[in-house]
Amino acid sequence: MASIDAFRSGQPLTARNVQNTTTGSSSATAKGATHAASAHHQSDAVSLSSQGKAVGQIHQQLAAEPSFDSVKVEAIKNAIANGSYVVDAEKLAANIMKFEDELRGM
Repeated sequence: MASIDAFRSGQPLTARNVQNTTTGSSSATAKGATHAASAHHQSDAVSLSSQGKAVGQIHQQLAAEPSFDSVKVEAIKNAIANGSYVVDAEKLAANIMKFEDELRGM
């Protein structure tokens, strides 16, 4: 019988770690166990559709690009630092209301 550790580790059972508990076993039993173990080593194959491949490519492209415009962020930081940054309160309020409406629509 195989040890519980072999099951927990996720390793496939092979003839080496499977013990035969019957006495006087024949070599045919050992060959059968070896054949079963070798059949267990077959690998699975996965293929992606063209849409799946396209999604993967888009994901790679997006991961390679920065998630924000560093030049714009630097310009805003400088404007805040020198006091020239002006907040348009009406535009900000309109955008907040638009965002809230979008959330309600979900």
